[in-house]
Amino acid sequence: MNILLADDHPLFRAGVRNLLATTEDLHIVGEASSGHEAVDLAAALRPDVILMDIRMPGLNGIEATKKIKSTLADTQILILTMFKDDRSVFTAMQAGARGYILKDAEENDLLHAIRVVANGGAVFGPDIASRMMDFFAESRPSEPDDPAYAELTSREREILGMIALNSTNAEIASSLHLSIKTVANYVTIILNKLQVSNRKEAKLLAKKWNLRDEDEEDTEG
Repeated sequence: MNILLADDHPLFRAGVRNLLATTEDLHIVGEASSGHEAVDLAAALRPDVILMDIRMPGLNGIEATKKIKSTLADTQILILTMFKDDRSVFTAMQAGARGYILKDAEENDLLHAIRVVANGGAVFGPDIASRMMDFFAESRPSEPDDPAYAELTSREREILGMIALNSTNAEIASSLHLSIKTVANYVTIILNKLQVSNRKEAKLLAKKWNLRDEDEEDTEG
């Protein structure tokens, strides 16, 4: 596996270089002392893994990661950091890095992390895992806090969303592989649960609950 080492501290690079020289499968093909140099060398060398320091002069490791991943999707990036609770690590993960390793990690831990990342795995500690879970929880759209919405089944919500997009019963039936009669029964149930008298009123509720993306003219079906 070909490794590009990006760090602005020569002594640290020398230590990693000497460590990788003891292995048979990990080979350093280039060294960068800045983010800009890392981007240029990555494009020229197309390494399997980049060991990327976060804090480098000029272009930092996070911005360098973004630029590299935008053109080299198959190159994996392992972040190097001094601190376990480095807030920048999570930002780097969002930018496309596959994990991080502390600069004072044991030699075997560093080698293991490189191999895991090279093979498509991810390496991160509990603090980053927790932060990722919080991030994705916040990213999920919350369901409407409305008793009427809660009454609907997932299928009924799906059909209501299609009603909001002006789909006719025939179009809904074709899309969901149901009979027109079954769809008509669903529509009746939906109107009853929502306590509305027609599709237009149901559509207004769907819009309120963000079950549709754009406003279109009503069609009856």
